[in-house]
Amino acid sequence: MQQLPSSISTRLHYQHKSLIELIDGLSDFQVRQHSNTGQWNIFENIVHITLFQNVIADRLQQILTTEQPHLTRYVVEADPLFHEKCSQTTPEIIKELLGARKNLTLYVEKIPEDQLCFTGLHPEYGEMTIVQWLNFFLLYEAKLLFDIFKLASKVKMTNNVSAVS
Repeated sequence: MQQLPSSISTRLHYQHKSLIELIDGLSDFQVRQHSNTGQWNIFENIVHITLFQNVIADRLQQILTTEQPHLTRYVVEADPLFHEKCSQTTPEIIKELLGARKNLTLYVEKIPEDQLCFTGLHPEYGEMTIVQWLNFFLLYEAKLLFDIFKLASKVKMTNNVSAVS
């Protein structure tokens, strides 16, 4: 039997909340500001984190109800909800992110310990247990949060330079 590691439980409860600090002081316009590199803006990353929580919950459900399901790669740009959610305001999408995370956390906490070893097949990483899927999700989310950190830093630096000039 496998227990949910405290490192996963703690990150599941708190990691996403760093987003609020990362974008503190930025306007909705700044959060949606695109750089000239063609990469996603802060808001698109937030939408991706929000939607990916629902995707991981669905994958966990598949793993719990289907013997070793083959799970396809999630491509957020192909998700019609991505474009729909991009029309929301920053406070709306953050509220949705927080609600989705609460639901995901409650769902994960109800998974019996003897089922945490159930597996699903990832197209690139192969067979992964529920614990490994959660770790994968949290590490990917951390990468997106780091991307937001970098983007927010650039926006803040640009605004500080503009204010000084």
